[in-house]
Amino acid sequence: MKYSPEQKYPPDTESGWFDALTGLARFLRSSSGCPWDRAHSSNDFAGFALDEAGELVEALASGNHRHAEEEFGDCLFTLLACMAAAEEEGRFTLASALNRAYEKMMRRHGHVFATERAQTPQEAMDAWASEKAREKNAT
Repeated sequence: MKYSPEQKYPPDTESGWFDALTGLARFLRSSSGCPWDRAHSSNDFAGFALDEAGELVEALASGNHRHAEEEFGDCLFTLLACMAAAEEEGRFTLASALNRAYEKMMRRHGHVFATERAQTPQEAMDAWASEKAREKNAT
């Protein structure tokens, strides 16, 4: 979805909001968008995401839910800006990254989806670590 001032606002679903933010991140890098956004690479935005993640951690620790909500949004949007830059740079697409994350989380949660289910947090962590080690040895 391309960002457009005419698009339905506010969206009425989570996926609508995700589409709106994704479209906005891409629009800001366009020739009609923001010179600052266009000037930064995916590497730059990845660094900004680290800063935003730190602010999110602080906001959650503070117990201020509105501030945490704001910082979560900032963190998410910065990651979407990183994605928009990465797409332009030919590194990856949003769809490919989402697919890879989904497949990885399904694999790493075999203790949830397989016959042998973890019963404790420690069993879950052990299964996760085992799968992660198997993946590293396979590459």
